[in-house]
Amino acid sequence: MKKVFLVSLFALFASVAVFAQQAEVNQYGQKVNSYPIDATVQDGILVFQNKNQNYKMWFDIRVQGDAAVFFGYDKNLTQIGNGMQMRRTRFAVKAQLDKNWYGELDTDWTSGTPEIKDAYIGFTGVKGLEIKVGNFKENFSIQRNTTSRYLQFMERPMVTYLAPSRHMGINVKYSMPALWVSAGAFGPALEDAETHTFIEDGNKDYGLNCGMSYTGKIVYRPLHKMKNASLHIGAAVSYRNPKTSSTDGYNAVRYSTRNTTAINRKKFLDTDAIKYLDHELAYTFELAGHWKGLRWEGAYIARLPYVDDQKYIDMNGEAPGFKPAWGWYVQAGYLLFGGSQNYDAGGAKYTRVNAGKEWGDIELCARVEYLDLNMSKYCMGGSAYAYSLGLNFHVTRNVKFVINYQYNDNDIFANGKGEQDGTDKTAKGPYRTGYDAAGNVTYYPGDIAADSKSKGIDYHMLACRFQVAF
Repeated sequence: MKKVFLVSLFALFASVAVFAQQAEVNQYGQKVNSYPIDATVQDGILVFQNKNQNYKMWFDIRVQGDAAVFFGYDKNLTQIGNGMQMRRTRFAVKAQLDKNWYGELDTDWTSGTPEIKDAYIGFTGVKGLEIKVGNFKENFSIQRNTTSRYLQFMERPMVTYLAPSRHMGINVKYSMPALWVSAGAFGPALEDAETHTFIEDGNKDYGLNCGMSYTGKIVYRPLHKMKNASLHIGAAVSYRNPKTSSTDGYNAVRYSTRNTTAINRKKFLDTDAIKYLDHELAYTFELAGHWKGLRWEGAYIARLPYVDDQKYIDMNGEAPGFKPAWGWYVQAGYLLFGGSQNYDAGGAKYTRVNAGKEWGDIELCARVEYLDLNMSKYCMGGSAYAYSLGLNFHVTRNVKFVINYQYNDNDIFANGKGEQDGTDKTAKGPYRTGYDAAGNVTYYPGDIAADSKSKGIDYHMLACRFQVAF
């Protein structure tokens, strides 16, 4: 009996040894080093890590559901539908692979089809230095680069849509206590199927390049030694070659945005396609800061298209004379129950708040903004002011409820398609923005009477959001 027990015990140890040996070989038959990991929950985020190996992997999941109603508009000019939608349904996997390398894949499933957001590798082996290669946001606008988790309002200001977003490329960033600098070179955007088709067709049919852009930014932070305060003074510039090419064989750019809501799908501000684009120049100046529970931010952003003037002269008899698309915003928020705002020095942007009470905190916000897309007599894309109030209920570090009120004040050229000065009766926009001298609604801004009872599509919005991040 004892002999049988010893043989069985030997066989058990042998099988364990074989199993352990097999566990050190990957699916490709290569020997690998394996280490145990600890699974922890860090403020609601599931994290796998081995601190001795500088390894850390976690899931980043975000769900935002919105609802909005619109009122106070002239229904003879347009109809605006109330609605509900999932604004974002994001799933990301992020990993610090060792002390030198970081990787991330971020996707969005809102449309029912996965879309790639961030997909890159980063070198982080030198303190303060980060080198990224892949698809990610360009370092240009503080508002654009602030994650949607920590926005003070449901949507970014209208003018932010003149700021570059995610593109494939390489970027070098160096962060010091008082100074932050970034420079990068970028190619095409990994966006929807239509954009991808335009890029492929332009390459196949006309031999067009993917379009390179070069973006640089500098930020000065004079209050970096203060614990409960920050001051962010930034400027950025971007030289941009055409990204998405028309299937008609010419390069074009289009500036358009909604009135700071994703539920109303109508883009009243819209230049339509600006043809014969050679390149663009975008630039911004921004000022932001916080003190304890107060956070404020403002920026000016402009984007100027440079086109082939001769082709416009051949088409219209004169050069287009473009001026920049431009705009600005100022906004602020205050935590009412003793919470504190936080500045992310490495990212040169603002991050999550610290609630002042065990049950959370409430943030009261206000914003004024303006965007002007009236760029020439051949490109009247419209202009608009917007005035917003917001209430953010930070329930936990993972759950937030938002209420926004906004009044939108659009001009007569904000009719959806860059209507000209009214002399071209064949180039009307899809939305009527006023009444002619006879009291009839008209698609043509040039026909709107001086005493028209409506000049532009103005309306109120009341919207709410639930957000969970885990």
